[in-house]
Amino acid sequence: MSGFVGALGDAWAELRHHKLRVLLSLIGIAVSVAAITAVVALGEYQRQSMAEQSDRYGGRQATVTVSAMSTDTAPFDAAAFDERVDAVSERYEFSHRTRVVDGLQLEVQTPDQVQPVTAKLVDEAWPVMHRTALAEGRWFRSGDGDLLAPPVVISEALWDAFGRPALGAFALPLAGELAGSYPVIGITPRQYPGDEEKSIVLLGDSYSARVDVLPPEAGVMWEFWVSDDLVADVGPVLAMDLRAGLEGTEVMVSRSDWGSRPENADQAAVFEAITGGIAGLVLLLGGLGLVNIQLVAMRQRIREIGVRRSFGATGGRVFFSVLLESVVATAVAGVVGIALAVAILKAPFVESLFVGMQDIPAFPFRAAVIGLTAAVAIGALAGFIPALAAVRAKVIDALRF
Repeated sequence: MSGFVGALGDAWAELRHHKLRVLLSLIGIAVSVAAITAVVALGEYQRQSMAEQSDRYGGRQATVTVSAMSTDTAPFDAAAFDERVDAVSERYEFSHRTRVVDGLQLEVQTPDQVQPVTAKLVDEAWPVMHRTALAEGRWFRSGDGDLLAPPVVISEALWDAFGRPALGAFALPLAGELAGSYPVIGITPRQYPGDEEKSIVLLGDSYSARVDVLPPEAGVMWEFWVSDDLVADVGPVLAMDLRAGLEGTEVMVSRSDWGSRPENADQAAVFEAITGGIAGLVLLLGGLGLVNIQLVAMRQRIREIGVRRSFGATGGRVFFSVLLESVVATAVAGVVGIALAVAILKAPFVESLFVGMQDIPAFPFRAAVIGLTAAVAIGALAGFIPALAAVRAKVIDALRF
């Protein structure tokens, strides 16, 4: 142990003595480590961004989706099946459950004309399960469905059609079966530049209190947010419970979340592997340059090595001193590179690439470990050949050099 500490001290002393040479040789190493670390961290950012985008459509991990349809000539009774879903949900004590009804058309009296607008029916848990953010206002909460004037959430394009009035004083005028004024409590943002879709999100209970039967074109689903550890066991049992005693109805249970599609994770892994490989190649080239510099420096220090050997320094002590000089230098460069990567990831232009990401991950410890390990490994490889040359130098020849 004392020999290792002594070799480490010799390496640090040599680094301080040759500061300029070390600085010039390690700039490329620091930049390469910063690239590798940033790539790993960006991979985590991309994975989180892709997961959140998937959550908005398929639900959080793990979301179980149930759909049902009639297999005979009788129309499907969605209300009766909804009661069965409620009973099963209470039995399994699911923390979040929502029905989702798509394909509805409502008539809105805009300032210009009455026009059809797409509508979605959900429950209070839907925005939580789908990680849906709002541009303005709030989502539904408990008790909203019991109000005489039930609230709605509308798209930004529909809000623009009314001149973007203040939410507290804005009521959406609906015509047709749901004729009346509905307070607007939230605005969903545009999903992409030029998104002009006009849509409404309404509580399912508010709709069913005013309309007895869903139109035949409406698609009805039920979603459950299940623990990822239990979803494999709960899914089949849930399907059997919902099918029990039903005749003439087909029940389908599946997962719709990010975790059910491993190809999404594979895409993030491929991105990390490709960009990480490029950064690793740059790091390897920097290591080769460091080998050349260390070999040239060793020829200049050969007399110093001979003097140390003549005073009793063992071959192992000389070998590890030269090797650790390279390792310590690249480790310092690795720390600098990691700090540079952290600074880059906190830059506004990087954060702008992930606009809308709700849970921004902390700088991953894995990225720092990979970057520092790569720096130490390239230092060991770069220092091995010069250290071997120092050990093989004969004392007499070194003193005559």
